[in-house]
Amino acid sequence: MHIILKENNERHVVLVSPIEDVDFKKLTVKRYFFNWKKLKDESSIFKLTLANSKDILGLIALVAHPEERIEIKLLAVSAENVGKNKQFDRIAGCLIAFAGREAIRKFQNYPALSLIPKTELKQSYIRKYGMIDAGWQLYLEDAPLLRLVKEYLS
Repeated sequence: MHIILKENNERHVVLVSPIEDVDFKKLTVKRYFFNWKKLKDESSIFKLTLANSKDILGLIALVAHPEERIEIKLLAVSAENVGKNKQFDRIAGCLIAFAGREAIRKFQNYPALSLIPKTELKQSYIRKYGMIDAGWQLYLEDAPLLRLVKEYLS
């Protein structure tokens, strides 16, 4: 799994791992757009870091709905990696693909992934990640889910 440094298109290996209690001290609203402690008890939170660094570049909170799907409760990319002047590309895609892989592990025969997007991001999720519009939420399943996982995690 890799992200791309925008200034020179260089690939950098990244890891997604469970968040640790000590990480919450670093997760400011200014950099990650949300108080992540609020989700600590109701979801599984994962962080994306460069393989050789402890700096958190992205976060994802997942909720498993038994016999159904994995829901992305919240997804955030660090402030310096948002917009036209971002340092790294592919952070959100890697996190979504990670969630997709978790859905495949948990629901092998019928894996599904969903999220409720911010209105301004809905079309971006559809265009960039192939998500399917289901009204108030977006989802991925079957071949589109497998394609996303293969694209971002291989």
